[in-house]
Amino acid sequence: MKPEERQEFFRRLQALNPTPVTELEYHSTFELLVAVILSAQATDASVNLATRRLYRQANTPRAILALGEDGLKDYIRTIGLFNSKAKNIIATCKVLLEKHAGEVPAARADLEALPGVGRKTANVVLNVAFGQSTMAVDTHIFRVANRTGLALGKTPLCIERKLQKCIPEPYMLHAHHWLILHGRYTCKARNPNCPECVVRDLCRSGKQQGY
Repeated sequence: MKPEERQEFFRRLQALNPTPVTELEYHSTFELLVAVILSAQATDASVNLATRRLYRQANTPRAILALGEDGLKDYIRTIGLFNSKAKNIIATCKVLLEKHAGEVPAARADLEALPGVGRKTANVVLNVAFGQSTMAVDTHIFRVANRTGLALGKTPLCIERKLQKCIPEPYMLHAHHWLILHGRYTCKARNPNCPECVVRDLCRSGKQQGY
């Protein structure tokens, strides 16, 4: 995709949704962190159902730690991989209390040192909570980048680095959400809704189909 096409690509997505936000529900940076950890291989909707119950009872590192691993599992067992996620969240709560005074750190190295927090999770927290222009490449962004021709690559890290370089700076802060939402609702894995896609004439696949 040419630079001027990328500029127009994001201009149109911005016009549709000027201030995109995550669909995960949260009221603090810690709640966001827990929700993102839970969202791995799970839908935002399923995470929200679980955290609505959980956060009414425990929404701080100390409160969740008091639940214990088994207690936490009672709230999140409807989410995939809940056993390992419960273990990681409890361990993360301990680290936050012992090393960060119960606060979620704003540094990538500190975030990625937390149990259950990888690069993608750290990127989401840095972007949503701390306003950093990061790119959290999930399955939606990976698919959209390759399918449209925005950035081609075989690994999430490759796509992340290419998108960081090629997305026009004015759009970088919100690009992560625009691409996720576009992949979730329009450029779906199966049966993408190309006829109603606002960027179909800029998309590599769209051009191949004659748009």
